[in-house]
Amino acid sequence: MEKFAERLKELRIEKGLSIQALAKEVNIGSSSICRWENCQADVKGSQLIILAKYFNVSIDYLMGLED
Repeated sequence: MEKFAERLKELRIEKGLSIQALAKEVNIGSSSICRWENCQADVKGSQLIILAKYFNVSIDYLMGLED
């Protein structure tokens, strides 16, 4: 999950979003996003889909399976 955490944070920063702003955009709790970025929790499949669509990347990219 470390690669997911890195990529999520990288994508969020590229868009110029705070954790709170991203949470509002994707309707996911900011505490969840914070825990994911700090490798303190695993992301659920449905939330992974939402994030991939929002950032226009594949799930494989988010999870670190492809570059």
